[in-house]
This record gives sequence, structure tokens and C-alpha cells, in this order.
Amino acid sequence: MAILAVLTAVVVTVLTGATGARAGQNTFIEVTPSTAQAGTRVNLRASCDDRNTEQADVHSEAFDRVMLRPDNGFLTGAVTIPGDKQAGDYPVELRCDNGNRASATLTVLNMTQPSKGPATGGGGTAGRGSGSLVLVGGLTAAAVAAGFGVLGFRRRRAGTGA
Repeated sequence: MAILAVLTAVVVTVLTGATGARAGQNTFIEVTPSTAQAGTRVNLRASCDDRNTEQADVHSEAFDRVMLRPDNGFLTGAVTIPGDKQAGDYPVELRCDNGNRASATLTVLNMTQPSKGPATGGGGTAGRGSGSLVLVGGLTAAAVAAGFGVLGFRRRRAGTGA
């Protein structure tokens, strides 16, 4: 009789899909890319365990506050890092309505962007007079092609006369 009771308990557990308590196991926040230049946009993807149908709040000193919205079973959003943000590592904090929290780190880079292209010279390796060399080469190729055309025409004509 004891075996029948254990077997019944196992069948009921399997059929009802009962699982152990896992509070917060599926609570996370992802920042993509996790290292970004100031002034660029980053994507946020999160989960609040069983509350992914409700909005959640994300806060960071890197970009202030963002609300994530439900999207295909996750919470998603995007934010632009201010262009004048100092370089460094910034925590990104997720706060869920169910009290769960998660965090990730966003590394902000703030490299100065050049205002003009690099000084690579004035094209000195091209040399002077290369334009006339191309012109002479082109004219020579045209003359050779015309010569072969005339030669082919004469041979053809000579072949028809015999």
C-alpha cells in the first residue's frame, strides 16, 4: 500500500508540473553591448521571474532611469548613454514589482573622436605624370586593337576570293 501512495504522489507531481520554490532564480538584467562608447545606444533585456508581463524599472548612473516593457516573454528596452558621460564601470540595477532585484555592469568608454581624417600625406606615392602614362597606354591598346581588326578583315576578305 505504501508503494501505491508513493507512486500516486509521483504521478500527481509530474502531471501538475509542480516544482520547488525558486524565488528569484529567473531574475536577471543583461546589457548589450556591456562595453559601449559614450553617446551610443545599448539594449536592455531582463526577467522578473514570473512577472514578465508587467513593466520593470532599471536605474544606472550611466543613463539615469528606463522602464522595460514586456516583449516575447522578457522585458526589453534601449537607452542612449549621454555623450558627455565619464568613462568607467556603472552598475545597472533592475527593480521588479515582485520585489526581486538584479544587477549588471556597464562599462562606458569616452574616447575623443577625431575632428578630421588622419594626416597621411598628399598622395605622394602616386608620382607625377602618371596621368600621361595612362593616356599613352590607352592609346597604344586602342591602336593594337584596331590593327588586329584590320588584319582580321583582310584575311577574311582574302579567304572569300579564292
